[in-house]
Amino acid sequence: MGMLKEFREFAVKGNAVDMAVGIIIGAAFNKIVSSLVNDIIMPPIGMLLGGVDFKNLQLVLKAAGKAATGEEIAAVAVRYGLFINTVIDFLIVAFTVFMMVRLVNRLGQLRSGPKTASA
Repeated sequence: MGMLKEFREFAVKGNAVDMAVGIIIGAAFNKIVSSLVNDIIMPPIGMLLGGVDFKNLQLVLKAAGKAATGEEIAAVAVRYGLFINTVIDFLIVAFTVFMMVRLVNRLGQLRSGPKTASA
């Protein structure tokens, strides 16, 4: 019973609830960033590079085909275009988190007042 009581105390503490809210907001933010990258940023970059759609960039290692039984066999490909999109997603999220932490740190410094040198 002690572990259950300990877990309940942990789960209802403010930090655990704040963390849960942060995770939920983070998941929603991830969808926004993915849409930003896929629908806003990548199309103009693809257009500048000659109409390339990054989602379709891949290196096919083995072409799709049919088995002797008539079953479809999927192609084996390295999808580096999707990887580029994911890297851009990550960079946007990382930069946003960096800016948020920087803002919170500055607000904390303003609230505590200027530091004075001690004699």
